[in-house]
Amino acid sequence: MLTRVVPPNAADVLDAAFTIDVEDYFQVDALSAVVSRDSWGSQQSRVVANTRRILDLLDEHAVRGTFFVLGWVAQRQPDLVREIASRGHEVACHGMSHRLVYQQSPDEFRRETRDSKRLLEDQVQRPVEGYRAATYSIVESSRWALDVLVEEGFRYDSSIFPVRHDRYGIPGAPLEPHVLTTPAGRPLVEFPLSTLPLLGLNVPMAGGGYFRIYPYGLFRAGMRRIRAQGRPLVFYLHPWEVDPEQPVMAGLSWRSRFRHYVNLRHTYGRLARLLRDFRFGTMRDVLSGRGLLAATVAG
Repeated sequence: MLTRVVPPNAADVLDAAFTIDVEDYFQVDALSAVVSRDSWGSQQSRVVANTRRILDLLDEHAVRGTFFVLGWVAQRQPDLVREIASRGHEVACHGMSHRLVYQQSPDEFRRETRDSKRLLEDQVQRPVEGYRAATYSIVESSRWALDVLVEEGFRYDSSIFPVRHDRYGIPGAPLEPHVLTTPAGRPLVEFPLSTLPLLGLNVPMAGGGYFRIYPYGLFRAGMRRIRAQGRPLVFYLHPWEVDPEQPVMAGLSWRSRFRHYVNLRHTYGRLARLLRDFRFGTMRDVLSGRGLLAATVAG
């Protein structure tokens, strides 16, 4: 079920959300075949410096965004989480261990989600209302997770990618922010990742590897087309994507190597251009401006 709420002065409403998934380079699903979770603590961490580089760039452009922080990072870098909040950004939840939702049991998912939410709320001393799954892993087989999110007090989710992909995606999902009905019949706001319908397919136009792979002019044109269609945008990036000096992991498949390392040296410059070309805000601001969060009850 799709509920769309259009405010009276829609032309004045913020139409683009800037989001960062705060995780380190070695925690990415594309590297999981060669970097075990047990070895994370011994890897060279670069997440603090990379996140601060993005924070500084956002300050230069007077942009506030939403940072979906991994609980594993928050446990080890509490000062970074507090700095994100103190610099005016929204802190949201990215789970605890970056395990894919469909590889967890409902009890495991609930425990990880609850623990990470409570940790972040303790660090920033304010409610954490938004959630994004590792690698957008709320798919048809893991839609049960949406009920867990409601039960744990989240007001919105941004985990559904309306595309076909080998690791994630619900191709038939709505393309715009909406109030969905969970399997148990509860309301939850969903802000799907931006896609552009083209030749019968939904082409990803949201950020991350797509932002690095597409020519910048093509990506910008795609985002402008989405906005012209009346749909708000959501852009995402990871701190490691502005770090071309990060360690290169051996033993990766050609696909994983391409997905992770392609065009890292260009990302920061492209990001600076993007912040000049679009007016961004937090995910909560975009959803509130459209009246969508009024359909949920704050925890």
